[in-house]
Amino acid sequence: MQVWPGQAYPLGATYDGAGTNFAVFTEVADRVELCLLHDDGSETAVELRESDAFVRHAYVPGVMPGQRYGLRVHGPYEPGRGLRCNSAKLLLDPYAKAVSGTVRWGEEVYGYHFGTPDSRNDLDSAPHTMASVVINPYFDWGDDRPPRTEYHHTVIYEAHVKGLTMRHPGLPEELRGTYAALAHPAVIEHLTKLGVTALELMPVHQFVHDHRLVDMGLSNYWGYNTIGFFAPHNAYASWGDRGQQVLEFKSAVRALHEAGIEVILDVVYNHTAEGNHLGPTLSFKGIDNRQYYRLADDPRYYMDTTGTGNSLLMRSPHVLQLIMDSLRYWVTEMHVDGFRFDLAATLARQFHEVDRLSSFFDLVQQDPVVSQVKLIAEPWDVGEGGYQVGNFPPMWTEWNGKYRDTVRDLWRGEPRTLAEFASRLTGSSDLYQDDGRRPLASINFVTCHDGFTLHDLVSYNDKYNAANGEDNRDGESHNRSWNCGAEGETDDPDVLALRTRQMRNFIATLMLSQGVPMISHGDEFARTQRGNNNAYCQDSELSWLDWPEPLEGDLLEFTRAMVWLRRDHPVFRRRRFFHGRPVEGTHDDLSDIAWFTPEGDEMTQRDWDSARASALTVFLNGNAISEPGARGERITDDSFLLMFNASPEPLDFLVPVNHGRQWQVVVDTACPDGVPPGSGTKVAAGEQITLPDRSMTVLQRPA
Repeated sequence: MQVWPGQAYPLGATYDGAGTNFAVFTEVADRVELCLLHDDGSETAVELRESDAFVRHAYVPGVMPGQRYGLRVHGPYEPGRGLRCNSAKLLLDPYAKAVSGTVRWGEEVYGYHFGTPDSRNDLDSAPHTMASVVINPYFDWGDDRPPRTEYHHTVIYEAHVKGLTMRHPGLPEELRGTYAALAHPAVIEHLTKLGVTALELMPVHQFVHDHRLVDMGLSNYWGYNTIGFFAPHNAYASWGDRGQQVLEFKSAVRALHEAGIEVILDVVYNHTAEGNHLGPTLSFKGIDNRQYYRLADDPRYYMDTTGTGNSLLMRSPHVLQLIMDSLRYWVTEMHVDGFRFDLAATLARQFHEVDRLSSFFDLVQQDPVVSQVKLIAEPWDVGEGGYQVGNFPPMWTEWNGKYRDTVRDLWRGEPRTLAEFASRLTGSSDLYQDDGRRPLASINFVTCHDGFTLHDLVSYNDKYNAANGEDNRDGESHNRSWNCGAEGETDDPDVLALRTRQMRNFIATLMLSQGVPMISHGDEFARTQRGNNNAYCQDSELSWLDWPEPLEGDLLEFTRAMVWLRRDHPVFRRRRFFHGRPVEGTHDDLSDIAWFTPEGDEMTQRDWDSARASALTVFLNGNAISEPGARGERITDDSFLLMFNASPEPLDFLVPVNHGRQWQVVVDTACPDGVPPGSGTKVAAGEQITLPDRSMTVLQRPA
């Protein structure tokens, strides 16, 4: 076999049509072997002799796409110094573009013998671990173009590749649960009819099912356990795992783009699947443990701000390079449109505390590729000072946990909620205005993958996670949920009617709030997990979306109507915060927003401070939108009155005088169909409307 010196860049395996260049960074290794793996279980070792700036490299002519390979790193194994090299462990290339196989758990994939963590284990891991794969980077993208949907037109749909598609009746069985399913016309038709503009996929980077879960007969269903930051998870591929997963993922992105739907990836750059000092040796740990991980004062152990056993070392230039190279790869080569960063506060921990000026944010800010896509932070981790909602840099948007909590509190009847609810409804200016951001920095959501589904939020006071095998200790215990009078499943018609009304309340509130709305997949069908609020390990019908057949229903139609009401009216998706006063240059002397008690009086501070206050009317002036259109034109819209009755009793609401003479009811969550736009009754200023308990009505006045 010929072996040429090759190049130190790019890292990973790069096929050029005639052979493949291999390059891997390790500062601690004495020697690195590239192992070409054969189907009979044998391997051919090639030493990477050339080294430039600690990058070992070689070019091997004739190595074609589909070739499986691994790395064996010879070097010191001294856990007391944070060194864990062991050539008996076949390691994944950190830059592998595809991964083949799965981990078969046993002592072979660990660097130590069970029971003696500081021992050295020289059992060969090759038959028990995954392999890296050389891929063909060439793909016919045709005329694919990123939709580049602006945030004020964006509606995000968070989904799990398998959970969304596994039980879709319109999909061939062999495609269910795969990337190809996402590209199927039946799935795309549902998303486009719903009005979705961005599909946010839960982790699709190659991940590992934890040893503990596998032993329990469970799996890491959600996928927040990454081992390959460049490789699409192979279990979601219907075509094969020798590089076919890359082509299948690209095909899905191309099909979604053709429908005008962006693809956002939920990415986990805060930790890896190798866990703590008792975890396996699969890749980074055996290549250069001290360069990749944040170690404790005693370097046998790992700092953990993620709750997973380890945290990546965010002040290491090689970790930062890995993350930035990965992000650029997914944008330039895989054509994705943005990222949601799991536990993003950890990425800001250059030293100990969360630092919004850390190197990671500096790199993102100046990167000409990554800075131009959607960047969404999950703005917390489990470390000290980890809750950072509102504290990310100006170009970032954030999952707004305070929005979720406040909206849940309002509709379940929590006292002293009204003032904060007003802030959340109008874009959370208290969180985002002082650093130059706009309402669109707030990604608004009521439910997501983590926690109760929308159905369960109104059906359970308590969590029911016994199936997870942790005696119901896992998952959030304070869900801000309310079962509407009966715990779990019931056939009480009054309870069921209240639950469906509450679901409509949540959907309407979400869609009519300033900011960017995010729907959790299946909520439009009232998907249930039977009270499990932490289904991370439940790869089963418990967590898969049970699609109704035919695809219809009152809640689905209501959700569609609310999404399209939002899309049709710019007053619900403003790009600037409200001023609370008339807008200069208009012929309207009314404020751009006004707040009223149910009696029709303007809200006073005493009204806001009242502990029992749970109802109000909001006037949104479509004639006083301050931001201009794309060509500098003035934007005008219809005006709206949003009436909220979150109290347990029916209330009479007076339609405010002096804000429009004639109105039309376009939303009434007390009706089973929610009164789709265009079918409501007429109401005059000064008239009274009775809102049933826990309901919401929207009135519209033409511009």
